[in-house]
Amino acid sequence: MKKILMLISTHFLFAIDFDALREMYLKDSIYWEKPLIDERVEYEEINALPSTPPYPAYNPYSQSKVELGKKLFNEPKLSSSNQIACATCHDREFGFGDGRKLSYGHDRAIGRRNAQSVAMSAFGVEKFWDGRAKNLEEQALMPIEDKKEMAFDADSAAKKLNGILEYKILFKKAFGTENITKELIGQAIATYERSLMPKNTKFDRFMRGNSKAMNDKEIWGLHIFRTKARCMNCHHGVAFSDQKYHNLGLTYYGRKFEDLGRYLVTKNIDDVGAFKTPSLRLISQTKPYMHNGLFPSLKGVLNAYNAGMFHPKPNDNQKNDILFPKTSPLLHKLNLTTEELDALEAFLNTL
Repeated sequence: MKKILMLISTHFLFAIDFDALREMYLKDSIYWEKPLIDERVEYEEINALPSTPPYPAYNPYSQSKVELGKKLFNEPKLSSSNQIACATCHDREFGFGDGRKLSYGHDRAIGRRNAQSVAMSAFGVEKFWDGRAKNLEEQALMPIEDKKEMAFDADSAAKKLNGILEYKILFKKAFGTENITKELIGQAIATYERSLMPKNTKFDRFMRGNSKAMNDKEIWGLHIFRTKARCMNCHHGVAFSDQKYHNLGLTYYGRKFEDLGRYLVTKNIDDVGAFKTPSLRLISQTKPYMHNGLFPSLKGVLNAYNAGMFHPKPNDNQKNDILFPKTSPLLHKLNLTTEELDALEAFLNTL
């Protein structure tokens, strides 16, 4: 017997054929309804994660490197105070974020941006909200030297570890040398971070053929994600990210919390206020959301997208300002109903 839900929204009555949606999404993606995306957007279909994360040829996987990287990730000796580690702001219990709007660092200094989860580090190339790190190995060392984070020097951190016999043994096992350098520290931490790829989520189990892994509401949310909500303009592929940079209207241009995003790295006017699209994997665990931690809940994020996000207008003094940020044209009012928003949130929680 078909399961069809009749929903009464503010303006109309509509029906959802859950059996038909489930049947479609259990097939190969070539048989799925086409996603609703803007013209000229190139996308990769969403799918289950691979069984193992990708590792670059210049820093291949080894279990000894992962084990060393995990120890270094949790090692406060990499900070000048011997009190702060990578794990301080990237806690497993918070989806490898820290649950704070902005993170605390050296001497309780407050950071400028929300700590991103490192759980999907194996995907994409440039790292940080603004892409200032050219790869994960470079990213792994930057917090060590950031004065508001670990406030140390990577060469000094390597020198400190060279005086510890246990680390000399571990580096010998992982890299074939007892000579500890900052480059090897970065490679070990990066290898561990790549291993943190989430495994066996409800969505992944469903995509691999477990028809009961997702309930009707979640499957409906998946369909809304791909169609009416237009999420795949930016969130697609197995990582649920296009790895690009977009302006959501959260630059606070000319105000106290101004952040020009990618522009600070590239000096390209088109990058003013643009931030890298985060992966949606583990999204239910990584609140608060956005580069500034503005939204404490996922529901708030969805309501903002439903309204079309933010489109600031220049004041009289800014009308001729070439740096005045322009919100991405990919953002539209979505007119999702309360029921559709709830289903979309339910789907995101399967990730």
